[in-house]
Amino acid sequence: MKSAENGKLDRRQQKTREAIFQALAKLLQKKSFANITVQEIIDEANVGRTTFYAHFETKDHLLKAMCESIFDHVLAEHLEKEDTHDFSGKTRDLPDMLEHTLYHLQDEKEEILEILLTESGDLFLHYFSDGIRDMLEKNKKTLPKVSKGLPKDYQIEMLTKGIVETVRWWVGHRMKYTPEQVAGYFEEIYLK
Repeated sequence: MKSAENGKLDRRQQKTREAIFQALAKLLQKKSFANITVQEIIDEANVGRTTFYAHFETKDHLLKAMCESIFDHVLAEHLEKEDTHDFSGKTRDLPDMLEHTLYHLQDEKEEILEILLTESGDLFLHYFSDGIRDMLEKNKKTLPKVSKGLPKDYQIEMLTKGIVETVRWWVGHRMKYTPEQVAGYFEEIYLK
């Protein structure tokens, strides 16, 4: 499915994936993730069954891909100004990466709230946790300086859990705090 030239999805494939993401988000406004069928997603997205399965093995993989798309963007080599935020000139330290991630969750507020405030929230947070851990592993230079005796894998695990619980708390409060505030709260507790 990926273009041989650059390893990325072509424009048509990106539009199809976005249509499937939006279909799931729309369905989540009506019913829980567990009660949504692949056929309903296909019908809502107006794509064929073969097309859906060319992109996703299962609806759980679809949910995982929605989560991964946030991290793919946050970790992109070149960031550009977006409608709701601009991280193109930021330092890419851990608070900036968290704040940027929170902006993307906020931009997808309807879908994210529908997912996280249902029984599907734990599955999404599991995938989210994997993404955070991977992001920290790939960007160890963003980790705060700590005692030399503290193992990096321990530090990554504790920061991952802190970020996931921060997001859970933020969503539980219906995202009423700004991404800057929440990233600041996290920094105050975990990085000072």
